[in-house]
Amino acid sequence: MTDSSTPPDGSDRAASRLRPTPPRAAGQPDSALRERPKQPAAQSQQAASLVKPPPIANAVPRAVAANSQVPPRVPAQPQAVPMRSVPPPKIVPAGGDPYPPLSERVVNGVAAVQAPPKRPEPRRAAPRSARDALEPDRIELPPERRRSKRARHPLVIAGNAIITLFLIVAVAAGYLLYIGKQRFDAAGPLQEDKVVAIPRGSGIRDIADLLTKDGVIDQPWVFIGGVLVLKAHEGLKAGEYQFKAHSSLNDVVTTLSDGKVVIHQIGIPEGLTSEQVVARLMDNDVLTGNIDEVPAEGSLLPDTYNFSRGMTRAQLIQHMQQAQQRLVKEIWARRAADLPIKTPEQLVILASLIEKETGKPDERTRIAAVFVNRLKQRMRLQSDPTIIYGLVGGKGTLGRPIMKSEIDQPTAYNTYQIDGLPPGPITNPGRAALEAAANPARTRDLYFVADGTGGHVFAETYEQHQKNVAHLRQVENTKDTTVYKPAAETPAHAADTTSPPPAPPPPAHHPKRKRRAKPAQ
Repeated sequence: MTDSSTPPDGSDRAASRLRPTPPRAAGQPDSALRERPKQPAAQSQQAASLVKPPPIANAVPRAVAANSQVPPRVPAQPQAVPMRSVPPPKIVPAGGDPYPPLSERVVNGVAAVQAPPKRPEPRRAAPRSARDALEPDRIELPPERRRSKRARHPLVIAGNAIITLFLIVAVAAGYLLYIGKQRFDAAGPLQEDKVVAIPRGSGIRDIADLLTKDGVIDQPWVFIGGVLVLKAHEGLKAGEYQFKAHSSLNDVVTTLSDGKVVIHQIGIPEGLTSEQVVARLMDNDVLTGNIDEVPAEGSLLPDTYNFSRGMTRAQLIQHMQQAQQRLVKEIWARRAADLPIKTPEQLVILASLIEKETGKPDERTRIAAVFVNRLKQRMRLQSDPTIIYGLVGGKGTLGRPIMKSEIDQPTAYNTYQIDGLPPGPITNPGRAALEAAANPARTRDLYFVADGTGGHVFAETYEQHQKNVAHLRQVENTKDTTVYKPAAETPAHAADTTSPPPAPPPPAHHPKRKRRAKPAQ
C-alpha cells in the first residue's frame, strides 16, 4: 500500500541525487565518507539555503511507506522561505558535485572563504576483545637502515683507521713541537764562555754527547731533534768553537752550522829561512800533521796567517807557497825595464839578499840600487849574508863574527868568490824586499857601510867609502875601548886597506862587519 503523501514521481530519489557527494580519496575508509567536514554555522546555513531544494509537501519517508506497522511521522510545516534567484541545479547522472566549490561561489557579492582541509584521522582498528581495547595502540617502527656495502668495505674501514691514527699522531707531534720549541730557545746551562773542539767525522750523536760532557747543553735529545727539524745535520762542521755563556740550543746549532770557528794566527817574519819556518810551524800545538820535506828556499811568503784548529801544517805550507807565487807574478809584471835580471827566480834571489842586509824600510831601495849597479858593471856583490848561508845553510845564523879565512873560503853562495847572483835565495823575502828588487832607487851608489846606529851610509866612490869606514871605527872606539883580537887569526875587518884591490873590485860593504860582536876565543 502506498502512502498518498508520497509523490508519485519519486522526487525523493531525485532530491537524494541532488546532494553533493564528496569524492573518495585513494585509500580512504568508508567511515571517512560518512563523516563530512564540519563547516561554520553561518556558512552551513547559507550553503543549505543554496543547495537544498524546497521541501515537498506531504512528503513521507520511504521507510515509513515500506513498513506499515510504523506510524507515519507528520512533518512540520516549514516556514515560508523567500525565494532566491538561484539557477536550477544541474543533475549529473554519474554523481559528483553539481555545483562549484564553495570557495569559488559568490554569495551576496562576497566570496566564500575556503576552509582549510581537514587532515583525515587514521583509521583505528576495532578491538576484538575488551583486553585488546585496554592495550595501547601499537605503532610499527620503520625498518632499521642497514649500512651500505661500500661503508662496510675493508678498504674503507682501513682508510678510516689510518686517518684517525694520522690525526692522533699530528696532534701529538704538534704538542711535542711546541714543547720542544720552548726548550730549544731557553737559556743553556753554560756559566761562562767556553771553547770546544769538534773532531772531524763526528756525527750528531757524538757532537751532542761532547757538548753535554763539556756543559754546553743539558738536553741532548732536544738538540738532536732541533738539528733534524732545521735540516742542519749536513751543515755541522768540525773545528774549534767558542760558545757564549747561557747559549741556547738554537745558538749552539747556529754556531755549528755557520762554521763560526775560533780563528788562530801565526806570524812568519821576513828574513827566516825555510828550515826556520818549518821549526816555527812544528812548535805550534794548534796545527796538526807533520812536514815531510823542507820547502825550497824563498818559496814561502812571510806574513801573518789565520787558521782554525785541525788545519795541517802541510796545508799551511801549501797556502804560503801559493801566496808567494801570486805575489812574485804580480810584482814581476811591474818591474823596471832596465833590470839586469832575466827571470822571476832571479828576482827572488836578489830580494833575499836585500832582505838579509837591512831591516829598515827606507833603505831597501838604495841597497837594491847598489846590487843592481854592481851587476850592471859586472862587479862581485860581496854580501856578508851569502858567506853565512854558504857555511851553515838554512840554519840562518853563524853565532859569531865572520873570520877572514871564511871570506876567502869558496862556497856556492859566497859572493866574495863567485860572480853575479848566488844559485838560489838565502832566505824567504817579504813583499817590501820584492818590490825594492823590482824597482830599485835611481842612484849610482856602489858601496854602503854601517853607521853605528842601525842604518847605513852609501858612497859612489871608494875614497868616500873609506871615509865612511873611518867614521864607523871612531864610533866603535867610543863605545868600546877594549878590542879583543883572536890568537889564531885576525877578524875580517882587520884586513881593510886604504886602497882598493886591483881585482876583484873593492867590496861593497865589507867594513860593515866592524859592528859585529867580538870573535869567539
